[in-house]
Amino acid sequence: MDNGTNPIPSRQDSGKKRSFGRRIIIGVVSLLALLAVIIGIFGYHYFQTSLQPLDSSDDNVVQVHVPMGATSNKIGEILQDKKVVKSGMVFNYYVKSNKFTNFQAGYYQLKPSMTLKQIATQLQKGGSAEPIQSTSGKVLVREGETVDQIAAEIPIQTDFTKKEFMTLIKSQTFFNQLAAKYPQLLGSAKKAKNVRYRLEGYLAPATYQAGKKMTLKQLITQMVAKTDQNLQGSYATIKKQKLTVQETLTLASLVEREGVTQSDRDKIAGVFLNRIKAGMALQSDISVQYALKTTKSTLTYKDLKVKSPYNLYIHTGYGPGPFASPSTSSITAVLHPTDRKKGYYYFIANTKTGKVYFSQTYAQHEAKTSSLASDNK
Repeated sequence: MDNGTNPIPSRQDSGKKRSFGRRIIIGVVSLLALLAVIIGIFGYHYFQTSLQPLDSSDDNVVQVHVPMGATSNKIGEILQDKKVVKSGMVFNYYVKSNKFTNFQAGYYQLKPSMTLKQIATQLQKGGSAEPIQSTSGKVLVREGETVDQIAAEIPIQTDFTKKEFMTLIKSQTFFNQLAAKYPQLLGSAKKAKNVRYRLEGYLAPATYQAGKKMTLKQLITQMVAKTDQNLQGSYATIKKQKLTVQETLTLASLVEREGVTQSDRDKIAGVFLNRIKAGMALQSDISVQYALKTTKSTLTYKDLKVKSPYNLYIHTGYGPGPFASPSTSSITAVLHPTDRKKGYYYFIANTKTGKVYFSQTYAQHEAKTSSLASDNK
């Protein structure tokens, strides 16, 4: 009989609900227990494998820098990032549980095949104060390369990193050491203002031997020494021409990129020297590209107005310093230019044929530029 009230559930219905709820709880607990077991198994396996060498068959040397004051936890992170150990956290646990202490700062030559004990023992012995080369190799510096381009190649050709190379290139202390060793070469570079890199242009194009155990300082010093060697027969001429080494290498670095044949380079050098004597801006696109840190072939009007001491469209003279590492042939062109007496102040190249045309007046230059417009699109 319906009296308007809810029916009272039977004992049987209540028992069914409790039983269903209990099954859900048991199921959830069982699932959590299973997950805990699985996680525990995987965690134990990960821990055990992390105690082993990362790759027992990999004997490739990895150069690792441990900074001053680094904790074992920080060292573990560095080793993991460098792919020398599987887990930095497990390395930290291992060295603490085995009471390895007094790790030394420095550069280390480590391998993924090394055990944690071998790595920890090496860290206690100490590394080198500077990055060193682990195997014999070769480093190629190409004609017309900038410091930044050389830096990008360093980690490909050696054990050194780009950051290590650039840190040393920017080091005033290192530069001063080189200037003291090569005063005739670096005297004017030492006095230069607003330079991006004081050693720009002084790393001679050549192939260098990066011997085993060689330091990065020794490698860069080789490059500077090669430039000094190349200029030994030219210092007197540079002085006679009333140029500095910095000015000579600056013009040579522009000539390097502006001309291809020796004949063209000799004439282009003459144009640049004529413009400087006349107080005209050199207006070299190479200088703008360097100022913008770009290599794009077509520059906009906005690009030509970039505010930089290296922009030789808006600044007269030589600028702060070299734009790249010039070849000996480009240096020779600057010291022995041709056709200066013909009064050339302008030049333009046909980008299709490579032929360079020289003009005495701006009107002649404009006419030639217009005639080459279709080829130089």
